[in-house]
Amino acid sequence: MKQKELKALLDDMSLDEKIGQLVQLSGEFLQANDISYGPREKLGITKETVNLIGSVLNVAGAKATRKVQDMQMRVQPHHIPVLFMSDVIYGYKTVYPIPLGLGATWNPKLVENAFQKAANEASAAGIQVAYAPMIDVVHDARWGRVLESPGEDPYLNSVYAKSMVNGFQKKLGEKQGVVSCFKHYAAYGDVESGREYNTVDMSLSNLFQNYLPPYKAAVKAGAKMAMTSLASLNGVPSTADKWLLDTVLRREWGFKGIIISDYASIYELIKHGFAGNIEQAAKKAIDAGVDIDMKSPCYAKGLKSLVTDGKLDEEKNQSSNVANLVFEE
Repeated sequence: MKQKELKALLDDMSLDEKIGQLVQLSGEFLQANDISYGPREKLGITKETVNLIGSVLNVAGAKATRKVQDMQMRVQPHHIPVLFMSDVIYGYKTVYPIPLGLGATWNPKLVENAFQKAANEASAAGIQVAYAPMIDVVHDARWGRVLESPGEDPYLNSVYAKSMVNGFQKKLGEKQGVVSCFKHYAAYGDVESGREYNTVDMSLSNLFQNYLPPYKAAVKAGAKMAMTSLASLNGVPSTADKWLLDTVLRREWGFKGIIISDYASIYELIKHGFAGNIEQAAKKAIDAGVDIDMKSPCYAKGLKSLVTDGKLDEEKNQSSNVANLVFEE
């Protein structure tokens, strides 16, 4: 689809549709026979919202993705296909050593080849985006996600970030491979006491020298997506950190891809005490530059009132970024 056609499509979409493109839900919301009522009730969203979502996680396999895609294409007013995203950390059908083990090989080309094969397997199963590589620099072995990272050295992680992104996205324009979504931006591997969802507190010199280089390497390698961290960095949750997401990632590094929240991390802004309600959480996240709300009710329930109340300009809606992930000029 050409940019002109894409612009015409966006102009014809309702506000609800545009918001829907920024919402990601998991597979249980899309089950037939209204089995999805429980998950919808728990999250506090409507069936209409589910019909308009732009992406899905935790649905894999050619048969399953085709079934969901056919269903969503019937109910989406403009028949916009959904994107299927999934964790592909160290292989899909063919399982390789954990990333920590891959880092010990000191063989970037071998790792690139492994990730290319994993990408092709995932693509054949209907997956279009892989939540990987996980390139957080990790120094505390108490953290339960140590195994997902190549290691504790920023240079080593940077080398493997490039290899993994290149492997995932090789021949992407030829309908092979998957989009690489690097994570977790930023410095998630240094949470205090190794506790998940905890805080990160460090000097800017330490941040730039020892923690940010792998993410920058992923950007330079052409990664098309970035995932925010669930933690706060120096008192600001990463999912609402405009300096981190806009000033550094987009302006200084030139990242032009999609930024997605981690699992419910926009809603977690309320738990952090950084937002008072769903509407405030949605406003802070979208102002910071988060394009997709993963598995939370914040964008689905908060963005429309922000626009209609004049607190958010509709032009701020970043559906065009999401669409650009799928449609090439």
